[in-house]
Amino acid sequence: MEAYIYDAVRTVRGKGNKKGALNGITPTDLATQTLVNLRDKHDLDTTQVEDVILGCVGQVMDQAANIAKTAAQQSQYGDHLCGVTLNRFCGSGLESINQAAAYIKAGFRHLIVAGGVESMSRVKMGADGGGMFMDPAVAIPGNIVPQGISADLIASKYGYSRNDVDEFAYTSQMRAAQAEKESRYVSRISVKDINGIDVLSTDENIRPSTTVEALAGLNPSFAMMGSMAGFDAVAIDRYPEVEEIEHVHHAGNSSAIVDGAAVALIGSKEAGQALGLKPRFRIRAAAIHGTDPTIMLTGIGPASHKALKQAGMKPSDIDLFEINEAFAAVVIKAMEDIGADHSKVNVNGGAIALGHPLGATGCMLTGTLMDELERRDLNTGLVTLCIGGGMGIASIIERV
Repeated sequence: MEAYIYDAVRTVRGKGNKKGALNGITPTDLATQTLVNLRDKHDLDTTQVEDVILGCVGQVMDQAANIAKTAAQQSQYGDHLCGVTLNRFCGSGLESINQAAAYIKAGFRHLIVAGGVESMSRVKMGADGGGMFMDPAVAIPGNIVPQGISADLIASKYGYSRNDVDEFAYTSQMRAAQAEKESRYVSRISVKDINGIDVLSTDENIRPSTTVEALAGLNPSFAMMGSMAGFDAVAIDRYPEVEEIEHVHHAGNSSAIVDGAAVALIGSKEAGQALGLKPRFRIRAAAIHGTDPTIMLTGIGPASHKALKQAGMKPSDIDLFEINEAFAAVVIKAMEDIGADHSKVNVNGGAIALGHPLGATGCMLTGTLMDELERRDLNTGLVTLCIGGGMGIASIIERV
């Protein structure tokens, strides 16, 4: 049985701090607004939707107590609707789609809403704690370092200069600004307040005035952490061929912290036919791959090659790629590992320009990829993300 994507919607992304436009909107409301939009857009018979699967990384405070079920309840789809919240760190939004697809392909479910949500202004990154990063008994023998150190380790090990990563970040901003100007973000919706008035109608983090020269003037974000806390020494101990960690990443060439939510409607052919829905894409392959937790962020290449092998495809068979821009060096390395030309990667900008709402990003990238493949009249796309702790995730979608 095939698993189809019938549609995908995402909220605009708001800056993930107290001054961000979406700080006053709860994560439950962010997720609920995507569910309601999906329902109203298609006049959806919600009694046929069986489950909501949402990725969410910080499952505490506003995002605790199974936010997927909470949003399902708030959406008024009906009391029958179940919900489950999952956490595969940055890959959570794509993992939710892949799990939904697996249920559909197995015949256990017929119609599922899958996606993710993260309000990083209200629930700070790391607020949930956890042994991997907080417990010395886990972190020390595992040579665990913060992700920013891992990104700088990648740049140091593979020879990416400060100018390389700043040039990449500049391109992301320019592509996002052009996409915004040409209204390419078709699956994006505004976020509204309790009175139905728009709170934010455009992605808040895009900076069209960005220049490479301005980026060059920013101080590295992880240099002091690396030297004072000893994380550089930990990384070099694991990779002794690296004589020194070159700290090249900063706020301008790393993913922006933002708020946002996204969902996709995943179902069988029969479920769509019963509701009069036309599938847009089918999910052709889905893969994960683990990597060394010190360098951490290099799982994109092997996960993508797994997905390609599963689909019986080569990198040249992929028309467009969406690679999450956790840090600039991560994507540069990923493009080399996959064999993907930058002209086909993140053509409408990425998380450096738009932001990375952890649990939602994978679903957001999927919707962006769908919209752009249709706009260009192309067929196949690969979406992939690096993941904290040393993982990668990738999926291949094919236009119907």
